[in-house]
Amino acid sequence: MNVSIFGLGYVGAVSAACLADAGHVVIGVDPNPTKVDLINGGLAPVVEAELAELTRQAVSAGRLRATRDAEEAVQRTQITFICVATPSQANGNLDFRYLERVCAEIGAALARKREFHVVVVRSTILPGTLRGVVIPILERESGKRAGTDFGVCNNPEFLRESTAVHDFRHPPKTVIGATDSYAGDLVQSLYDGLPGPIIRCPIEVGEMVKYVDNAWHATKVAFANEIGNLCKRLRIDSHEVMDIFCADTKLNLSPCYLKPGFAFGGSCLPKDLRALTYKARSCDLSTPLLASLAASNHEQIERGLALILAAGRKSIGFLGFSFKAGTDDLRESPLVEVIERLIGKGYDLKLYDRNVSLARLTGANRDYILTAIPHIERLMVDSIDEIVDHCEVIAIGHRAPEFAQLAARLRPRQLVIDFVRIREIEQRHENYSGICW
Repeated sequence: MNVSIFGLGYVGAVSAACLADAGHVVIGVDPNPTKVDLINGGLAPVVEAELAELTRQAVSAGRLRATRDAEEAVQRTQITFICVATPSQANGNLDFRYLERVCAEIGAALARKREFHVVVVRSTILPGTLRGVVIPILERESGKRAGTDFGVCNNPEFLRESTAVHDFRHPPKTVIGATDSYAGDLVQSLYDGLPGPIIRCPIEVGEMVKYVDNAWHATKVAFANEIGNLCKRLRIDSHEVMDIFCADTKLNLSPCYLKPGFAFGGSCLPKDLRALTYKARSCDLSTPLLASLAASNHEQIERGLALILAAGRKSIGFLGFSFKAGTDDLRESPLVEVIERLIGKGYDLKLYDRNVSLARLTGANRDYILTAIPHIERLMVDSIDEIVDHCEVIAIGHRAPEFAQLAARLRPRQLVIDFVRIREIEQRHENYSGICW
């Protein structure tokens, strides 16, 4: 396939050389004459492992060249990749000057091209950029419509400097968001034979994924460093601790706890987090990431409460109110905090949780209800029907299997506020609101 790549920095130069190495004919485009001359001379414009040899071979084989002529590059290729920089502005927003410029150049070339062409944004862009910046400029300059006269895709890169060639050939995933299926299929064909899953998704999801990845990577670095600083102060080998931590791929390095939902609670996480941050303070150590977790968790509780208050109705039913499904533990349940706040505001509440029955509770859980939250006992009911028949707003706090059948029993005007995302209700009940989806 014939491919043009606008922007010959790290991402563009690596993508150009790797696609050419895979057998495609690639034209690189850059306004910098030095980069163009380097490529045409068989030299890599950036320092990157394996890139110099790949560039030399591709140019020698006639599969890679560079130009400053945007018109020629678009006319001679089927797919155009945009790999220009999107640097930060002083306020943290992205600087789109390079993106806007190349979109205008590509759009002008599309105006004079009869064949269907696909434009692929590989630069890192915030959600909404493709529809809010890229597509409007392309349509304005070309006089054509995206998804009909030309295709537009988002194809974020997951390349690390110093291992970018290896990462291109061994991606953890390939993500493609497209305006139309033909454009998505054409881009996907470029990656035939590469390992890792190919994921087709809405454009905005593709734009967001790269930021989520990098925010998680930054979180991991900061987390490991804070743990390391505390370990050093306590004369503990931090690498040995983290080696054991990373060996747990069932909970620690896994999808567990990574689905958006409600706040954490229970007898372990809040208590242990407080103890760890206390220990750090007693060692005169600042751990801003660890210290921020409780505040972030509290914000999610406030968000859940605000969602209920915004409904503007007085009769509220809770389905599940222990700190998670399958347990009777109410200690530090974030749902209990929401319930108590609503009690204080005079709301009419009913609570149902199959596992929380005063007649069956023993030990610490029974003592907690009787001494810490005795007023909750009188609000508890014995069946889902009592909640559905009485309440105008139903808050779902658990993913208990019995709640999946709730949709068929709801009245149209009843509002469901879901803290855990039960798909059956989301898809079937029109008056539905999720806490963060």
